[in-house]
Amino acid sequence: MKFVDEATIRVEAGNGGSGVVSFRREKYIPFGGPDGGDGGDGGDVFLVGESGLTTLSDFRVQRKFRAENGQPGRGGNCRGKSGGDCYVPVPLGTLVYDDETDELIGDVVKAEQTLMVAKGGYHGIGNARYKSSTNRAPRQSTPGTPGEQRLLRLELQLLADVGLLGLPNAGKSTFLSAVSAARPKIADYPFTTLVPQLGIVSVGAAQSFSLVDVPGLIAGAAQGAGLGIQFLKHLSRTRLLLHLVDVAPLDEQSVDAQMQQVAHELGEFSDELLQRERWLVLNKCDLLSAEALDELEARLRADHDLPVYRCSAATGQGVDAISQACMRWLDEQEDEADEQG
Repeated sequence: MKFVDEATIRVEAGNGGSGVVSFRREKYIPFGGPDGGDGGDGGDVFLVGESGLTTLSDFRVQRKFRAENGQPGRGGNCRGKSGGDCYVPVPLGTLVYDDETDELIGDVVKAEQTLMVAKGGYHGIGNARYKSSTNRAPRQSTPGTPGEQRLLRLELQLLADVGLLGLPNAGKSTFLSAVSAARPKIADYPFTTLVPQLGIVSVGAAQSFSLVDVPGLIAGAAQGAGLGIQFLKHLSRTRLLLHLVDVAPLDEQSVDAQMQQVAHELGEFSDELLQRERWLVLNKCDLLSAEALDELEARLRADHDLPVYRCSAATGQGVDAISQACMRWLDEQEDEADEQG
């Protein structure tokens, strides 16, 4: 299925039902009086978080959603039936904007969370509500009000605990497949990852975290080059970034040059993202000798204020240790948040 992380839809709430003018007419009951009932309220439109969805692609087909109108009132003081609400499922992590005003309406981040995006119209009043001691035969009623109509822009920012970033061919997809059940496309050419890939990493009994891999970054990604600008925003929801670096690239680009290029693109896109907790992961370590790796790691620790880990995603070496370290760090963050809360 094609990945779509933006969509525009129109939502229309139901109109309120009209009140009715009616008088009681029964044998042997003269002057029965007004008995026109109120109309029913129009249905509302809600967006609902659906954990099984990971794309907005369904909205390429259906772009209009409408709740039911309220029914008009009837005689005998019968109120009209309210219109049914409309529930639209969306993936977790969906930001909802009013496309005409650019106002942020809300953010759907939890399963079964509901967000009202269009309010149904209010019911009309029947003539029974107008009777009084001085107006015993009212002939006025009110129509229902129209429901809200909105053009919405949906933007998906995937929710994940940990994000993978790096240059094309850094081995991110291989790493994701090594630590989770995700099976992204893997090949020996750049940009095999064209859409974000989500995986769940299990590190023990009832212990797991979500991991997202985004397309590789190239120079100018934050300004729109390559695929990075379209998916960098998916890293903004993560709590920890794993920066994978190829220690033996085919173009012989140094580890420092790779790091600087990715850090530059992060900073261009968002200072907040650049300041986020980031770990350096040296990948493809099976291609270098232990002595060369020790020397490289020691220099990187001295030159950069980042934790450094080693692995070979292709052979599985070191990936479990990195997964466990991520889980410990995430647990520590949860404990600190509980203490502060």
